[in-house]
Amino acid sequence: MGGRAVTAQRSLAVQRGVLGALVLIGLWEGVARGFALPAYVLPAMSDVLLGVWGKRAMLTEAAAYTLAEALLGYALGALVGIGLAVALILLPRARGVVVTAVTAVNSVPVVAYSPLILLWFGIGLASKVVMVALAVSFTLFLSTLAGLDRVDRRSIDLMRSFGAGRLALLWRLRLPTALPLILAGLRVSTVRSIIVAIVTEMLGAYGGLGWVIYQAVLQIDFVQVWSAIVVASAASLLFFGLVGLAERRLLFWRAS
Repeated sequence: MGGRAVTAQRSLAVQRGVLGALVLIGLWEGVARGFALPAYVLPAMSDVLLGVWGKRAMLTEAAAYTLAEALLGYALGALVGIGLAVALILLPRARGVVVTAVTAVNSVPVVAYSPLILLWFGIGLASKVVMVALAVSFTLFLSTLAGLDRVDRRSIDLMRSFGAGRLALLWRLRLPTALPLILAGLRVSTVRSIIVAIVTEMLGAYGGLGWVIYQAVLQIDFVQVWSAIVVASAASLLFFGLVGLAERRLLFWRAS
């Protein structure tokens, strides 16, 4: 019964999501047509969808380029963020210095580093991967560190009484406890990775959705701007949904 209830809830959530998207599209179309808004203010959704279809080959290629940057940076950032948090648990004396340094670096918006990153790594793929990794690593670092710190002190004392060392505590107690927060950080970072990749592409790139948006603005083609934005939103939702699905699979006991 529990499994059927969960399935029904998920189906209902999907139906509500689809209904919400249709309502949003209808309102968008109605406002744009009803008030005869110019394209530079808000083009009609029908025109945007036609623009997506008409430039589908170019937009698909651009989306694949942006997703490649986002995925590579996402993987690198997750590795760095989670690895650094784990290292601080094993080396607690370095925690104060490292947390202060990481917080200082991330107190500045990530986009502010774009000119330097583009100068150091060029306008190719590498600079976008580094920018995404920089954004994702901080989110994963904080969520992982918070999860690793959630362990009940009594559980630690109990395992130590049986001779468990730091590595045993990490593997058997801290990481399983931190898993929900780590996965939540991974889910949240999906959208951020694509946003950072697109923004960095707009500052300098050979391709990608950000480059398409920038070129469309220069050509005063606002329908194409919105077409690229719609494709970027679809890619973000897909990425977010896949990581969310993985999270539900790994935290299966929460859905029962």
